[in-house]
Amino acid sequence: MKQQIEDFINYLNIERGVSLNTCLAYKGDLTQYRAFLEENGVQSWDSKKIDLTGYLNFLRNTQLKPISISRKVAAIKTFYRFMENEGRIEFNPTLYLESPSIKSWATSKLPKFLTYKEVESLLNQPEVTKPIGLRDKAILEFMYATGSRVSEVTSLNVSQINLEIGFANIIGKGSKERIVPLGKTALNYISEYLEKGRPVLVKNGHDGERLFLNWRGGHITRQALWKMIKKYALAGGIKKDISPHSLRHSFATHLLANDADLRSVQEMLGHANITTTQIYTHINHARLKTLHAKYHPRG
Repeated sequence: MKQQIEDFINYLNIERGVSLNTCLAYKGDLTQYRAFLEENGVQSWDSKKIDLTGYLNFLRNTQLKPISISRKVAAIKTFYRFMENEGRIEFNPTLYLESPSIKSWATSKLPKFLTYKEVESLLNQPEVTKPIGLRDKAILEFMYATGSRVSEVTSLNVSQINLEIGFANIIGKGSKERIVPLGKTALNYISEYLEKGRPVLVKNGHDGERLFLNWRGGHITRQALWKMIKKYALAGGIKKDISPHSLRHSFATHLLANDADLRSVQEMLGHANITTTQIYTHINHARLKTLHAKYHPRG
């Protein structure tokens, strides 16, 4: 049974070009599933003793989140389709298997995001007449325009910004690159920061090519970014307990609320799996449900 898993992983990697991280995740999921089958006396993928319902119950008893169980089920389904297409099994036991619903989990774990008004309030707080204020304004506009992670912002180099075409080349998790448009407002403030703000900060010291510098000329840290956003949220009268990631969540939520397609949002966020991006559709569904309950006569 182990060899069939290896064959499947090779198929994913070589023929379908699936990423190494996804292949490793699938291999781990299938190895766990094989161990469960063997412990229950099943020695073949084509065995009539296979009890997928029993395996799902086993996973639930491990207190895994439904979204994690759903991923494991997806791995098993894909594996059995491969086995069926290769003629290695007579019957696909996952044919009528449904993935566990992640709706209830997702809606209880919705990411915190800002309304349009709250974003405007936050972004309007920095005092752009000063180098640090101009830097902060450029950072906030960049984060909201690109949906970047904190680590991506603090490690951003000047060379990753193309002012002529208005795009940023962002290095994400696993050193994966993605190209994200900046938008007119973010582009204008980054240009102004590069012209008037950064040269002043560079005089105090120099940290290579990093775009966003602290007052000593070193690169800005994650902790400094967190404190900066907290400060401006307080100044802007925002009552929510937000973090730098809240701007990333707001970026995705606002795009989808304005009819951006899910695949494009996935690409701009740098998500390896679209399931991760789909959490933002739950935000919109929850928002619509709230609006319906508030304004519909029978809500």
